[in-house]
Amino acid sequence: MRVWSRTLSGRLCRVSSSFSENMAEEDNQSLHNENIRVKTLRDHMNPTRTSAPSCIVFPPDVSHFNFKSGIIQLLPSFHGLDLENPYLHLREFEKVCNTYNDSNCSMNTIRLKLFSFSLKDKAKTWLQNLRPGLIRAWDEIQQQFLKKFFPSHRTNSFKRQIITFTQKPGETFYQCWDRYQDLLNTCPYHGFETWRLMSYFYEGLTPRDRQMVELIYLDLLAENAQN
Repeated sequence: MRVWSRTLSGRLCRVSSSFSENMAEEDNQSLHNENIRVKTLRDHMNPTRTSAPSCIVFPPDVSHFNFKSGIIQLLPSFHGLDLENPYLHLREFEKVCNTYNDSNCSMNTIRLKLFSFSLKDKAKTWLQNLRPGLIRAWDEIQQQFLKKFFPSHRTNSFKRQIITFTQKPGETFYQCWDRYQDLLNTCPYHGFETWRLMSYFYEGLTPRDRQMVELIYLDLLAENAQN
């Protein structure tokens, strides 16, 4: 295709098609560059927000999950503080989840879906920082949760409290028993057999209450022998 162009003196001269195409391409490129917004220093200091992959891989039935009104308000809260007990939090959380009846979702899915709403502050940050795709079942998230907020040294501390349990001055037998039960509930996975737990409790009683326990035990043995 012939392309003509006028020179500065007014004469017409033929221009090659390749030269014309290059000129047209440069014009299009310049228009394209004008449409592209140049990023300023402020833009680089405030990058675009991107969502991180979740650490929880939900089962296929999660698509059928529907939030019931008020369920979030019923969930217990855990902030990750040293004074909080993660075992008690899991127990209360499961109680609330058990009231959520949904024939389209398994209990595993319900607990996985709601657990993040029960975490606050430090505990929420911990969950968000877990490796993507790490959690696929409720047992796995419990394991990771207890590993973080109830580590082995804390378990050992409670085990020592169970072994060295003693009755306080002026404390009645029943008050002492209730306090011992609270200690056991604080660390349910202590690993002690029942007979050993009863032995620790008995050894920690005052001589007077130990004598009372022995009399009760002898009375029970006598009743069993008669039956």
